[in-house]
Amino acid sequence: MQEITYNRDKRRLLSCLCHAAIFFSTAFLSIAVPFTISIISDDPVVQSNAKESMNFHLNVWFWATVIGVPVGIISWLTFGLGGILFFPLVAFGFLLHWGLTIWALLSCLGNPDEPFRYPFIFRIF
Repeated sequence: MQEITYNRDKRRLLSCLCHAAIFFSTAFLSIAVPFTISIISDDPVVQSNAKESMNFHLNVWFWATVIGVPVGIISWLTFGLGGILFFPLVAFGFLLHWGLTIWALLSCLGNPDEPFRYPFIFRIF
């Protein structure tokens, strides 16, 4: 039986595109790009990275809503004071989001044969 081999450069590129989709758009494209890649690619590592990327982007949307809506309401009610008070929490969220995304990209570039797993997220796919 012949073992199937996959192109490492193609695997690296497609995996990085999945994780970097959040840089293109935080809305539709962040899910559409990895979803499309998971459909067109037959590489199991790329498909795993696409699913993990979609799960991470859904987590980003969820936590942005859970944190962002109350902060927005409090800011509106306090004429902007709430935004100042919650700035450290929001800044930490952005740093965590961008840091994890960059970590995923570096991992895919450095070790394209192993799928990346984000820590501390809930997985739907």
